[in-house]
Amino acid sequence: MTDARRCVMVRIIGQVQGVGFRDWTARQALGLGLEGWVSNHQDGSVQAVVAGTDEAVSAMLEAFLKGPELATVTDVMWHQTKDAGLSGFRIVP
Repeated sequence: MTDARRCVMVRIIGQVQGVGFRDWTARQALGLGLEGWVSNHQDGSVQAVVAGTDEAVSAMLEAFLKGPELATVTDVMWHQTKDAGLSGFRIVP
């Protein structure tokens, strides 16, 4: 287990809008002690930035593969990104 901080940009594809995905993401992220944001994208995907310990970020990436009960996730793509000193976790309209 490591305490190193990591930050990733994530795009979740599938039936992920209109199913409570952003609220679910915020709850999961806060429960894991992550910081960042989540928003719907025009193409029907959901985008998020999550930052925190390597262990917590890895757990969130695993959770994204399943999503909330009503979602159908077909792909999760992510890449490391610069940690811009995020604070808290927010849902972006």
